Amino acid sequence: MSGSGRIAVVTGAGTGIGKAGASALLADGWRVVLAGRDKAKLAAVDGGTAVVADVRDPASVAALFDRVEAEFGRLDLLFNNAGVFGRGGPVDQVSDEDWDDVVATNLSGAFRCARAAFAMMRRQTPRGGRIINNGSVSAHVPRPYAVAYTATKHAITGLTKALALEGRSIGITCGQIDIGNAATAMTDPMPRGMPQADGSIAPEPVMDVAAVAATVLHIANLPADVNVPFVTVMASGMPLLGRG
Repeated sequence: MSGSGRIAVVTGAGTGIGKAGASALLADGWRVVLAGRDKAKLAAVDGGTAVVADVRDPASVAALFDRVEAEFGRLDLLFNNAGVFGRGGPVDQVSDEDWDDVVATNLSGAFRCARAAFAMMRRQTPRGGRIINNGSVSAHVPRPYAVAYTATKHAITGLTKALALEGRSIGITCGQIDIGNAATAMTDPMPRGMPQADGSIAPEPVMDVAAVAATVLHIANLPADVNVPFVTVMASGMPLLGRG
């Protein structure tokens, strides 16, 4: 098996894309630390090490990576996946609380986890590792009424580029997977109809989340001297290209 005992941390591992990605890594022989806020959901992912952690809380993130270092001694992969869509709505109706919650999870949380992983990968022997950030097709094209989600996913692209640049000389690769309409709880409403740029409501196709997990696994198992800076995986019929 390609994972051969290497160590991964997956955030948001209790549901959806995180759970699927973690399960694929585990099946491939990786040792996976499952991070998330819901202990019961993490425990339902067979074979991983569950650690309750909240990426919005700096102390919680620090405790997560301290445990990884103490228990496993190194870190080979961070799948920086935790994220929320938020309530959405017209921009002038988005409250400070809603905006701050999305930014705290999607951007600040991703930064904190990347920072901790980066530090660990820098000082471990052998040095280096890989970070995969969960972006979104919203990092390219916005949905209507999703300003906070869109802004944070655009920001993840900048984070990915900055980490890839800083990691270049020390063996740390960073890439981003931009996902469109994977079948998870977040996308449940899509087949019933989603707001479109022309003001209409139209159903959108979704794809099996296993396709995303397979992409994460493929990137994770690439040689250390190979990076995939950006890859888009989406339901082929979704109205992304030409949206608007």
